[in-house]
Amino acid sequence: MSHFFAYLSRMKFIQRWGLMRNTCPENIQEHSLQVAMIAHGLALIKNRYFAGEVNPERIMALAVFHEVSEVITGDLATPIKYFNPEIEKAYHDIEGIAKERLHQMLPPELQDEYQSLLFLDDAEKENWQLVKAADKICAYLKCIEELKTGNQEFARAEKAIKNDLEKMNLPEVHYFIEKFVPSFTLTLDELN
Repeated sequence: MSHFFAYLSRMKFIQRWGLMRNTCPENIQEHSLQVAMIAHGLALIKNRYFAGEVNPERIMALAVFHEVSEVITGDLATPIKYFNPEIEKAYHDIEGIAKERLHQMLPPELQDEYQSLLFLDDAEKENWQLVKAADKICAYLKCIEELKTGNQEFARAEKAIKNDLEKMNLPEVHYFIEKFVPSFTLTLDELN
């Protein structure tokens, strides 16, 4: 018996943005789906417009699994996670232990198949860069969503994340922000 997928199903219980008042709660399962869709889009944009040669489906799969360790660790708020280098390193170590625990839940015959989905491989740095970019875009979209409802709790985070995105040296990110992000500020009636 393997508990791997039963643990992953608990992603829906791990809430994000725990230190901030949310008008629309978000869990890591729905967040992972959004990151996967946007990472896939970034890969397609990179290939189509910027001479990329990445595998969009592979990047999408990496994005689906990018937060799985949190079913064991929970979601640690970004200001705490990156408060200082010691805390950041300790948290990454804990994430590694959590991923290894999940990995060991798989039948031995499947462990090799999931190894590269759970653990960073230097050969896939470009892929993981797109997943991280999509993750950052999703955080930005969350801020926009919250600000749209009048929740000023996300005002500083929105500015900081927007600044981080602008600094990214990824033309596909800038393209996505220019072409797709403005629609997130509109109402449903305005989208129609």
